[in-house]
Amino acid sequence: MATDVIVLNGGSSSGKSGIVRCLQAILPVPWLALGVDTMVDALPAALQASEAGLDIGPDGSVNVGPEFAALDRAWSEGVAAMARAGAHIIIDDVFLGGAASQERWQKALAGLDVLWVGVKCDSEVAAGRELARGNRVHGMATQQADVVHQGVHYDVEVDTTHAESLACARTIATHVT
Repeated sequence: MATDVIVLNGGSSSGKSGIVRCLQAILPVPWLALGVDTMVDALPAALQASEAGLDIGPDGSVNVGPEFAALDRAWSEGVAAMARAGAHIIIDDVFLGGAASQERWQKALAGLDVLWVGVKCDSEVAAGRELARGNRVHGMATQQADVVHQGVHYDVEVDTTHAESLACARTIATHVT
């Protein structure tokens, strides 16, 4: 089977978005990039900072409310439908629920050939990137660096602590069939 979907999971500021752009540049066919940031940007403003939606605390903690969870399930099913319709998809996600988040995606992507990729980064390095970006709440990268990988099983792992996005993308590309 040919790879239909690549799922990148890693904490905030771990380097996923850079890897996605590099994958799009080096893979021989077009791949759409969709991720949790795309989904969050599509939310109405009322759900972007509420207990029912997505609540980001001043310490960088992220709490997902029931309305966000329902929309996230619909989002996942929609992304899977695009892959089933023939689009190659790269998903850039943050598995706040660890293994439970992966299970949600596994259910949505059932029947598709999925490459599961863990994007790891030392929490101090990710925190430095977070600070340099200026568009994230300080503390988010440190809180997410390890928890997003708990109980998650990968086909390939890359570590952006010392590796550039392109090198990581090349490693991932060798696993794409």
